[in-house]
Amino acid sequence: MTAELARAGGVLGAVGLAVLIVAPARLQRLAGLGAWALGALLLAVYLAPDGHRPLLAAAAVLGLALAAGLAAIFRRWPWLLPLVTLACVPARIHVTVGSTEANLLVPLYGVVAAAAFLLAWDLWHATRPAITRELAVVSWPLAAFAAWAGFSILWTGDLRQGAIDLLFFYLPFGLLAVSLARLEWHRLWALVLLAEVTAMALVFAAIGIYQYETRDIFWNPKVEISNAYAPFYRVNSVFWDPSIYGRFLVVAILACLVAVLFGRDRRLLIGGTVAIAAIWAGLFFSYSQSSFAALVVGVVLASIFAWGRRGVAIAAVAAVVVAVGALAVPNVRHDVFGNGRGLNSASGGRGKLVRKGAELAVHHPVAGVGVGGFKRAYAQLTHLKGREPKAAASHNTPVTVAAETGLPGLALYAWFLVSGLLLAFRRFARDLPGLTALVCGLVFASIAVHSLFYNAFFEDPTAWAVLGLAAVAARQPKAPIAVPSSGGAGSARAPVGTDRSTRLRSLLNRFSAGGRDEPPQPAQLDREVEPEREQDQRVDGAQQDGAGQRDIERLPEHR
Repeated sequence: MTAELARAGGVLGAVGLAVLIVAPARLQRLAGLGAWALGALLLAVYLAPDGHRPLLAAAAVLGLALAAGLAAIFRRWPWLLPLVTLACVPARIHVTVGSTEANLLVPLYGVVAAAAFLLAWDLWHATRPAITRELAVVSWPLAAFAAWAGFSILWTGDLRQGAIDLLFFYLPFGLLAVSLARLEWHRLWALVLLAEVTAMALVFAAIGIYQYETRDIFWNPKVEISNAYAPFYRVNSVFWDPSIYGRFLVVAILACLVAVLFGRDRRLLIGGTVAIAAIWAGLFFSYSQSSFAALVVGVVLASIFAWGRRGVAIAAVAAVVVAVGALAVPNVRHDVFGNGRGLNSASGGRGKLVRKGAELAVHHPVAGVGVGGFKRAYAQLTHLKGREPKAAASHNTPVTVAAETGLPGLALYAWFLVSGLLLAFRRFARDLPGLTALVCGLVFASIAVHSLFYNAFFEDPTAWAVLGLAAVAARQPKAPIAVPSSGGAGSARAPVGTDRSTRLRSLLNRFSAGGRDEPPQPAQLDREVEPEREQDQRVDGAQQDGAGQRDIERLPEHR
């Protein structure tokens, strides 16, 4: 009975989230929020360990009371929501209930609950005009993908994992994106966010360097075991996995890079450059291939926005230098060209897993194997032994989406990615809202690249949060551009780089408008823990990028 309720809860919660995202009327959105809450409750009841439900219910009541108080604080100071959210991203609490263990983002879930209370208050009282479809161009693709993923729980072969994916990732982080997108723009708080992410990254990088120097890994003994057999020593700072640590540092580096490239203050230039160097030093000792790939793509995109065609040339030269430098490393050269193992060995066995995952998608092209069903279906396809074989862990988000939700889900995912990039990049300008949108776009793109090697796109709250912040920045009108007249020396002149920025925005607008040169449409007014997926496990049995493993019986380890 609880299994059927979980399937119903998954569908109800996902559809409720979709309605909340796209519905135009206040009462419709309230109904969607109620469905979201009821669906989450049914999924939680299904996942709660037997014999401990009264204890968990009491903890939930206490947590909701605290969340209601936090919602009152957010109503008084709305921009505390993104600041607190950012502070909670690395905050995991080790929870043990009976035989079930998990490292959960408990503080962040409290923030999401507070955001849900605040959203319900705003919709019910309608004390001020409220925007609808806050996520703008992302609204429809995100709503469609969330609904389709929710429906796929009806046929998933792994109901437990599907319930975990929906309860701990899709439902809470989707609502968080909507709540962040409802904020009003404030210049000061955007700058405070930059300072906060930089300060956090500097502290985490310092901890990582300390770990490398002292050979002291915090709270994840499996990283220590991996280091004992590896030719290098990886660190994880305060994060569970080195790749998660590296990904957070990449986000901070990209934010500082935009400030350095477009800032006009010499102190900002010097401070940002020093911060980037220090954070990069911490990133280096993560030895995370996926994080370095994400950083390269983010830097290339930033250089294109900053320097246009020259940025493309610089990116091409940098790619050649990186490739030559990588091949200069004997281990990499041996893996790529030696023993016939090639890139599959250099990538920790990911090549084979991607090929088999694509084969799984081909076998289920219409509906997929259902949300959360990749690992079990992959094990059956490849005849792996054990209840949840570690070698069946997915490492690539697009392949996982295609296998779990079929070609319709893959198409919706691609639509979602393109829309997210357009939302951020077409607002690009050399004002603070435009640069904030650029940072959000770079972070979104880098996390998408990171997910090609480490399947944690939807599991990362940062990816959802930057969409909401990009929507806030995109609603701000662009400053008028001074156009040079045909007069003499007294004619107004456009700032340096304005023409290039204008052409780039025009191309993005035409692409998003189907060839018509239209400005972005403003939002309408409303009238009215994952079980750890063993990302770091090589398919061939060794451990590579992200060496933290955990018990397959556990609830999700957040990425």
